[in-house]
Amino acid sequence: MEAPRLAHTMSSPTSPCEEVIKNLSLEAIQLCDRDGNKSQDSGIAEMEELPVPHNIKISNITCDSFKISWDMDSKSKDRITHYFIDLNKKENKNSNKFKHKDVPTKLVAKAVPLPMTVRGHWFLSPRTEYTVAVQTASKQVDGDYVVSEWSEIIEFCTADYSKVHLTQLLEKAEVIAGRMLKLSVFYRNQHKEYFDYTREHHGNAMQPSVKDNSGSHGSPISGKLEGVFFSCNTEFNTGKPPQDSPYGRYRFEIAAEKLFNPNTNLYFGDFYCMYTAYHYVILVIAPVGSPGDEFCKLRLPQLNIKDNKFLTCDEEDGVMVYHHAQDVILEVIYTDPVDLSLGTVAEITGHQLMSLSTANAKKDPSCKTCNISVGR
Repeated sequence: MEAPRLAHTMSSPTSPCEEVIKNLSLEAIQLCDRDGNKSQDSGIAEMEELPVPHNIKISNITCDSFKISWDMDSKSKDRITHYFIDLNKKENKNSNKFKHKDVPTKLVAKAVPLPMTVRGHWFLSPRTEYTVAVQTASKQVDGDYVVSEWSEIIEFCTADYSKVHLTQLLEKAEVIAGRMLKLSVFYRNQHKEYFDYTREHHGNAMQPSVKDNSGSHGSPISGKLEGVFFSCNTEFNTGKPPQDSPYGRYRFEIAAEKLFNPNTNLYFGDFYCMYTAYHYVILVIAPVGSPGDEFCKLRLPQLNIKDNKFLTCDEEDGVMVYHHAQDVILEVIYTDPVDLSLGTVAEITGHQLMSLSTANAKKDPSCKTCNISVGR
């Protein structure tokens, strides 16, 4: 029975030597496994001598694509019509296991000049470890394949979102940001023990910590950027910070201008939700020229501090005035230490709402508001 054909998910670069799997068939068929064992009714003929790929090289890795090349002996090389690429997430030990119905882990590519670019968000996710193996094949007139043995298995990891992808997230976040409300302070909630420890062991300065893995899976700041985390949203009716918090009953408040001013740069870091109706935007404030600023400059879209949809500071009549977006919850990362003497610490009167915590929260991959068309 002829296998059904899936839509192409590969595209060709302009250079012939980087030809991608153009005119490529992604066929929903069962291929030989990596040990050369043939599945029943696979449509693959008895194995003949075809060159086995070796010295596989993976390069130009992005969040949803990579280039692959390998060496081959010249014997019977002119008989090769196709390459079979077995691509699996590293934790998937069964090379014949389908990810879900009718979507194969095996890619059937017409033999094209190497390196060849493999791309497609439906089978590649950012920041994910994969294994890949290759075999050469010769398609016969009756539709059967003669195949080589599988190559060695290579491991690689896809990359984080690029600035291009983050700009797409930024544009989606701008759509729902809503009107701007005034604010006067940034605040950070923690347990009393945290502030006591800061005074006793860090000379009164809150130290930057590594951002957790909450938010988008491909975010380049997760597990890498260090900073002190603040909130800045206000209650609509009071113009002040809410009295409830998921992070502790003690709150440090600091005047906005001490963290956010013309001597700082502002970056967009992420946009996500956690299976809820409300959405989060992560912003990064970095003193100009600081290590945090250099980190963000290479990876994140920079925002105009006077004119953006999320958090602004501008001078009016000689006074700095601050606004924040009403319809998203802002999480602000300040990349330098912050001394407690610059603000005040006091106990809040509200509740500790743990359900609002974003610690290592997983993004909803099905939300059409905050996802983009690359690997989740």
